[in-house]
This record gives sequence, structure tokens and C-alpha cells, in this order.
Amino acid sequence: MVIASDYRVPNPERVWPLIQRRKSALAGIGAHHVLVYTSTHDYGRVLVTIGVRSREPIVELLRSRVFFDWFDAVGVEDIPAVFAGEIVERFNSGTASPPAAPGVVIAAIASVDNVSVLTTEIRGALSRFQTAGIRETRVFKAFDDGHEVLILQEIDDEDAAQRWIKHPDVVAHWMTGAPGGAYPPLFVGKLVGMMRIDG
Repeated sequence: MVIASDYRVPNPERVWPLIQRRKSALAGIGAHHVLVYTSTHDYGRVLVTIGVRSREPIVELLRSRVFFDWFDAVGVEDIPAVFAGEIVERFNSGTASPPAAPGVVIAAIASVDNVSVLTTEIRGALSRFQTAGIRETRVFKAFDDGHEVLILQEIDDEDAAQRWIKHPDVVAHWMTGAPGGAYPPLFVGKLVGMMRIDG
């Protein structure tokens, strides 16, 4: 299960220390991992993903003031949408080489016609994804909308990410959604912190 939020703050350097100070509160909602990414080309934009052990705490959390307090603490002015869902599939399109340094992440929230068809299409395109520099693709489906997905892709570097955005694979139709709609634009960023929380 994952909770993801993409938002803008005046000082993105404050986000990771704040999360570290709230480790016990995160453990209390069943979180097991927290990852923080900052945009590589849009200063102030941050993506936070929280992995949780069960669906129940997510529902409780989204009804509580925890997120609003969190956003207030880091200076969020416009409360963003929060994606809550579960992983559908993880695709590894990288080679079996020694672990590489963290790459660049591309994140998209989009509406698709059929999630099963999407995962089948991705599976058939993995060799092309690898050629484009994509190491891993994770697909999450929203709890409250069977057509809404969060797609996270790790790619080698910023140059490869920009090439992929400009010329995505034919199956990557989530990359070309209309800007300014219900979903935020593509997020491109680097990992600045990862925390494991023992339950």
C-alpha cells in the first residue's frame, strides 16, 4: 500500500528533516518506508511516498489532521491531492549488474481505461524500456477509483529522463496526458532521503 503526495513548498530542504523527526508518528500509522524526492527542474516541488502495511491506517490517516498538520509544517500553501492505493505490479527492466546509484524518478498520476491491459502492455515493452534507460516501473491502483493509477519509473539520469518525456514508448500513454487537468504534471526528481521504519 502506498500514500503519495506531490506538492510545492518554499524550502524543499525542510521536508526530509521534518519527516525524520516524525518517525514515531509514522510507525503509529503502520508505515514501513518513506521516500522523499525533490524535483530536478522545478524548485520547490516535492514528491513523498509512504509505504504502509495495511489499508486500514490509510483510510484513518486521510480522515485525520495528520497530513494537514504536516503540510502546514513545511509551508504548503495549496493543499495537494493525495494518492492512496496498492501496488499492482513491479517491472524490473534493468540489467542484473551491481547496484547502481539512485537514478532519476518520473512519476505520473493518470486515468487509464484498463489497468490489466496497461500492465500487459508494459510487460511486452520491457526490452524497449531498458534501451531507454528505465530500470524499474511500478504501477499502483487507487483505492477509490479503479482507473486511476500512479506510475513510478526509475531511469538512469536526467538526460535519459528528458529523452523519455519527449519521446515516450507507444505504450506509455500516461506520459502524454493533457496538462492542467485533474492530475499534476509529470514529476521528475531525485531521491533525497529514504527511511525504513520497523514495526
